[in-house]
Amino acid sequence: MTLDSSISPCLWFDDDLEEAAEFYTAIFPNSSLGHFSRYTDVGPGEPGRVMAGEFTLDGLTFRGINGGPDLAGFTEAVSFSISCRDQAEVDHYWDALSAGGEESMCGWLRDRYGLWWQVVPARLYDLVSDPDPVRARAATEAMLQMRRIVVADLEAAADAAGTSS
Repeated sequence: MTLDSSISPCLWFDDDLEEAAEFYTAIFPNSSLGHFSRYTDVGPGEPGRVMAGEFTLDGLTFRGINGGPDLAGFTEAVSFSISCRDQAEVDHYWDALSAGGEESMCGWLRDRYGLWWQVVPARLYDLVSDPDPVRARAATEAMLQMRRIVVADLEAAADAAGTSS
């Protein structure tokens, strides 16, 4: 059997879907706003206000709905992970997404709309999986103390541990 379907994340916002979509598409490359459906005089929302819509972030299509406050709100149980090739990318995404939001630990943050993100340099995986368990442990311990992950600090911790064993 051949299926012609796709999977897209669908996010429930209180009433700020369009604003959030504009915020996200300004941060990520290869991004755009899609179609937004608006309430009419039929309701249930105020005519002209956004009911639902689509936006694309770095090639991935998201759907959103302004469903009201009853179910609005995101938790760490669902987050979006951004794999960054270098510190400059980490800094770009961290600074942009954490503005007006909340920094957490180990590369996690919650943006101003409540959505959770993991901003992770690819180098982190190399360091915490180092074949030398002393270096891997040192990199892991360093990462556990960080909010924004800083590659140079991870490498320094691994190098210091590797030279002291």
